[in-house]
Amino acid sequence: MTYSTLMVHLELGSSNEKTLRFTGELAELFHADVIGIAACQSMQVDINNSYVSSNFIEQVRSQVQESIGAAEAEFRAALGTSVANLDWRSTSTLGSLSQYVAAEARAADVLITGVPSGDLLSPSRYVDLNDLVMKVGRPVFIVPSAKSKLNLSQVLVAWKDTREARRAVSDALPLLLRADKVTIVEIVDETQLTASRMRLEDVCIWLSRHGVVADSRVVLASKDETAKLAEVADELRAGVIVAGAFGHSRAREWALGGVTRDLLLRGKRCSVVSH
Repeated sequence: MTYSTLMVHLELGSSNEKTLRFTGELAELFHADVIGIAACQSMQVDINNSYVSSNFIEQVRSQVQESIGAAEAEFRAALGTSVANLDWRSTSTLGSLSQYVAAEARAADVLITGVPSGDLLSPSRYVDLNDLVMKVGRPVFIVPSAKSKLNLSQVLVAWKDTREARRAVSDALPLLLRADKVTIVEIVDETQLTASRMRLEDVCIWLSRHGVVADSRVVLASKDETAKLAEVADELRAGVIVAGAFGHSRAREWALGGVTRDLLLRGKRCSVVSH
């Protein structure tokens, strides 16, 4: 059980050093091929607008191509000596960047990306990470700006008895097989303690049949579920968190500032999320 092809998304106009370093380590671990990908939205111009000159339009296009070229050069420089097979894909499009990346991810087992560093309200250069996770149909490895090394000494699986969590654990099996230690954690209220222990026992037994030895821990919920999960992760010194994305409706999860959003945008550990 392995990941044979990785796809890494590069942000235009910013350094992707940490994301590429992480990708290189993951590729080495699995002897995987790597596809680099980058995208930018084209400038939308009203042809009847006489205030926009053709020279300006050409200048913008040239800048876009220059940014894409710089990203490809960074990708090949970082991975060219350590990965046997590299491929590159890029586009300048009027459409959704997350839709483009999600569609191209059909060629890979996993997608690796950093947390966007720019203006999240600008759709021209920055992929909507929430939207990407919802659309991609692949596990997404999110590398936070504070970390760049793959740390598999302890993997924490944030369990909820949902479709998304089951998908995430299944998607992460190749990674869990190579972890030194795996702990399945569920945060519940007092009424669910017994049921949770039974659920986690089932998950541990299922994992053992795939060769993964896992511990389980039931944690009593507090008002802030995200803070409780972070507390447990700190205690375990987890290097990676595996979680299902958007267990509630997306609108509710966003409005409440849910666990998924914190893993995506504020995490200090690598997270592996699936929807």
